[in-house]
Amino acid sequence: MKRILSGIQPSGQLHIGNYFGMMKTMISNMENADLYVFIVDLHALTSVHDRDRLRQGTLEAAADFLALGLDPDRCTFWVQSDVPEVCELMWVLSTMTPMGLLERCHSYKDKVAKGISPSHGLFSYPVLMAADILLFQAEIVPVGKDQKQHLEVTRDIAIKFNNTYGETFVLPEPAISESTAIVPGVDGQKMSKSYGNTIPIFLDDKPLRKRVMAIQTDSTPVEDPKDPEKCNLFALFKLFAPEDRLKEVHDLYVNGGAAYGYIKQELFELIRDYFGEARARKKELLENQDYLREVLAKGAEKARAKAVQTLDLVRDRVGLTY
Repeated sequence: MKRILSGIQPSGQLHIGNYFGMMKTMISNMENADLYVFIVDLHALTSVHDRDRLRQGTLEAAADFLALGLDPDRCTFWVQSDVPEVCELMWVLSTMTPMGLLERCHSYKDKVAKGISPSHGLFSYPVLMAADILLFQAEIVPVGKDQKQHLEVTRDIAIKFNNTYGETFVLPEPAISESTAIVPGVDGQKMSKSYGNTIPIFLDDKPLRKRVMAIQTDSTPVEDPKDPEKCNLFALFKLFAPEDRLKEVHDLYVNGGAAYGYIKQELFELIRDYFGEARARKKELLENQDYLREVLAKGAEKARAKAVQTLDLVRDRVGLTY
């Protein structure tokens, strides 16, 4: 079986972009892959400097995954900082990562432009991401289109290390679903907690409806034809609508008659119903946080068993054993 790995930041409420971009794919692979899923709290420190928020966000993210169907007995599920080997590997990799490689990363520039503090952690983010992936010898990494460059950085670092010290790391391949590569936010940009334009997965009905009704649309009259492929409302609608209903709404766009307000109301109902059972399950999980901590502790033990094997090999390769 292929080893598939991906992680998610607990920097805020997980949203439908997270779900369709990564979570759904990972959960669906439990049957046919050696699955590694983790909560990347060290990465979250680049933007979250509130202790209580990070702690709660980590438990919420764990509850989200479990509520949505992740079975910790059929995968390895842990919190990034519970596997300290990743930090040692990051340092080893950083000593041979060219500055120019990191300076070309567009994600850093985009986040700084959005007002995130330009820290060393944010700049070196791709090296920590490389350590996450290479430590577990992942073969496939599901990512959004915006993270594809970081996968290329990981491969570049691994190739340089292998060429310098001998074959050590598996070269990972990205898995990008073109239909959900970039899920738009309510403002039409990529949905991101950093941009404040998300639709969280588990919002209660009233705030969920308010968020959906805030999706930006143009001022084209109802009776006029519209291009569905240029409408972020339609892009979100097609993630949830049944195929026959999607065709009906598509025809309304093309031929005239698509009323944005009615489509938003329908989208709200679709999202509410889609996540209904999982929403109830999450509430149960958060009422038993000791169970969540137990699940994560067992996952960290499994993850460290693999991490130690790779790190021991790396230490031997570079001369840190004597």
